[in-house]
This record gives sequence, C-alpha cells and structure tokens, in this order.
Amino acid sequence: MGTDFLKIIVNAKKEEVASAKNRISESYLRGNLDPDRIKRPFLENLSQPGPGGINIIAEIKRASPSKGAIRLDLNPADYAAAYERGGACAISVLTDAPYFKGSLDDLKTAGAHTRLPILRKEFIISSYQLYETAEARADAVLLIVRILEKNQLKDYLSLCRELDLDALVEIYAADEIETAAEAGAKLIGINNRDLSSFSTRIDRAMGLSAELKPGQIPVAASGITCREDILNTKKTGIFNFLIGESLVRAENPEGFLTSLF
Repeated sequence: MGTDFLKIIVNAKKEEVASAKNRISESYLRGNLDPDRIKRPFLENLSQPGPGGINIIAEIKRASPSKGAIRLDLNPADYAAAYERGGACAISVLTDAPYFKGSLDDLKTAGAHTRLPILRKEFIISSYQLYETAEARADAVLLIVRILEKNQLKDYLSLCRELDLDALVEIYAADEIETAAEAGAKLIGINNRDLSSFSTRIDRAMGLSAELKPGQIPVAASGITCREDILNTKKTGIFNFLIGESLVRAENPEGFLTSLF
C-alpha cells in the first residue's frame, strides 16, 4: 500500500495548530482583526467567465510532498505582480510549511504586491486557522471536504461569512458534492489530484462538474499544464481554473499565463 500523503499532512497539521495556539491564542487573533480591512472580490471574480471565456487563479507554490522542490527561492512579490500582469483573476498562496514550504508570510507579501484577491491554500482543520487567515488579510480560504466532518464544514462556512472570507470548497469524489451543498457551499473546487496518493487525472473535474447542484460554481484544479487542457475542460461548462505547478515551473510565468488565455 502506498503512502497516504493526506493522512500524514493532516496529522502534522494537528500538531502544528496546537503549537501555534500555545504561541498566540485564538482570542488574541480575534481581537487583532482589522475592522477596516477591505475585502477584495474573490467569489465575484469567479462568478462569470472573464476575458477569453475563462478565469485563472494563479498559484504561488514552492514545493509538493510528491515531487519535492519546485521553486524554493521564488519571490512572492514578483510572482504576484507577474500573475496580475498576466491576467489572473485571483492568486492562491500555499501556506503549509512542512510539505509545501510555504508560509503566511508568503501570503502577506503576495497580498501587499497585488490588487488581486488572495486565496489561502491550506489544510484547514481548526477555526483557529480561519482567524489566522483573516488576520493575514486573505480574501478567501480553501476548505477540503475530505478532511472535515459535515458539521465542521457547515460551521467553518458560517465563520467565514462572519469574518468576510469567501470559501473555495474542495471536493474529489461525487459523494462529497451533497456534503458541500448541505453546508451551503457555492464555489466548488474539483481537484483532479487525489490528495492521498497525489496521482492526477485531468478528466476528473470534467466528469464531476455535471453533478454539481444548481447555483454551484465549479473550479477545476490540478494537472492543468497547457491551453489544450483548458479547452477540453471548458467543453464541460467549467470556466474557472486553479493552476500552480506549471506556472511556477515556467521560465516566464507572466508569458505562460497569458498564453493560457
């Protein structure tokens, strides 16, 4: 039996969150939120097709558990600015440190160097992390159905509304669609990658998008490497794409992003 990356990451995340709470309390984070924070339009930017009939969330990603280092020395400020020039509608920042080599500092730096909305890409298992996300001035957060109980997901979506955070709710299998719908999720990320094995099937989002509930907006994520992948996926009605590794590996991220449109 192969390595279960997701189980390993979530177990590590529990220890990480417990350690963070010992350093900075949840009540301190709540009290440190900026009441004048101006949220940038993440959900709104993804509600309708943009230029060329698509929207792209461009990701800042240093590494992955399965492939190791991708671009450890990237400058989040440079990438954020390049992604904005290249036509992205939003920027996703991986903040997991042990396995993706990211940080909340990456998120804060990116957010300070772009007008685009910022998504925190993280393995959220605690309300503490949602307060962290708001305190870091993100505009949206990823919630993964696979690692949350039904009531947890519903509670976290409610807290996101209180904190004025949009939520991208990630599914991988058909049976997770109902869970997301019951919790009130509107923006649905369909991951082409199995987070347990990190194997990728580019047609997974294509197949699952037809099963979404009325009013749910799909976002295809993972494994998208070229314009042809976008065109094939777009035939199924998906017009939102989250793209990370192929952008970060590109010699000219701005130029490559432009070419995808």
